[in-house]
Amino acid sequence: MSDLAIKISGMAAPIRRIERAWLVVLALFAALALFAPAQARTSFGFTIDSLIEIAPFLLLAIAVAAYAKASGADGLIARAFHGRTVSMIAVAALFGGLSPFCSCGVIPLIAALLAMGVPLPAVMAFWLASPIMDPSMFVLTAGALGFDFAIAKTLAAIGLGLMGGYATMALMGWGVFSDPLRPEVGNGGCGGATVRNAKEVAWRFWHDDTRVAAFSREATSTGLFLLKWLTLAFTLESLMIAYVPASAVAELLGTGNAWAIPIAVVTGVPAYLNGYAALPLVAGLIDMGVAPGAGMAFMVAGGVTSIPAAIAVWALSKPQVFAWYIALSFTGALLAGFLFQAYAG
Repeated sequence: MSDLAIKISGMAAPIRRIERAWLVVLALFAALALFAPAQARTSFGFTIDSLIEIAPFLLLAIAVAAYAKASGADGLIARAFHGRTVSMIAVAALFGGLSPFCSCGVIPLIAALLAMGVPLPAVMAFWLASPIMDPSMFVLTAGALGFDFAIAKTLAAIGLGLMGGYATMALMGWGVFSDPLRPEVGNGGCGGATVRNAKEVAWRFWHDDTRVAAFSREATSTGLFLLKWLTLAFTLESLMIAYVPASAVAELLGTGNAWAIPIAVVTGVPAYLNGYAALPLVAGLIDMGVAPGAGMAFMVAGGVTSIPAAIAVWALSKPQVFAWYIALSFTGALLAGFLFQAYAG
């Protein structure tokens, strides 16, 4: 799912990230217990209460993720990359905004698509849209920030994909980006199999024991993944509420600051954890007076250009493609922020 960011799939890197996230949570509470026992109790209660409050949305998000995997719906993306480039871009942006791939998990697919000869504009449309939104992210965003925010973020994902795809097509008409991949990049490895060897979709997957097992594995890995990041995020939110002056936040990123949205775009890159962990933090910031448009800009910019994703893009593509990707990300995040602020008032 577009933010099912860095899911637990048995690979070493995700396992290390899981351990580190839980270690950070434990370290935070250990430090609080030592230096601020009262705040430790407050933060613990806040985290538990927040997890209970979002539990219905969390369970629904897990079910959506597991269903997409077990039914084979995640393989439908292969069908988006057929036809004329103009229509391919539109379909790729739409699929990107709804697909079950995160900013890092989408990288092997991009390598496979480019190696298979799929035009860069269509790949760029999918590449930009995919990390911003997915079905699970939509459910959790609606629970944390409301349906208006969730719908607007979905439209931002698709819009950014369309903008990036057609802008890339225009540049390629001038001979730019004729060879986007680094020489050492292969065909996407095992991740590319999702595109090359898409399985038949079985919407009633429960009649197939293999797919039922896949559902169980995906539900477990997704549940652990979301629980990890949301626990860390709610813990950080409790500390933000306790120690960050609301007046200072409102002054920096509130509606009274004309630079609030550009600042949110710039800070979205280093400060971003992932789309799921960002939800409680952005909700807390908006409650503290941050402009809704700044919150939207932060999430769009952070989703596409978070440091892990940016490093992966750099490793995959040539420098000029990477620079173009970053430029599109920042431009799209600014537009999404200003448009949503105009809507939200």
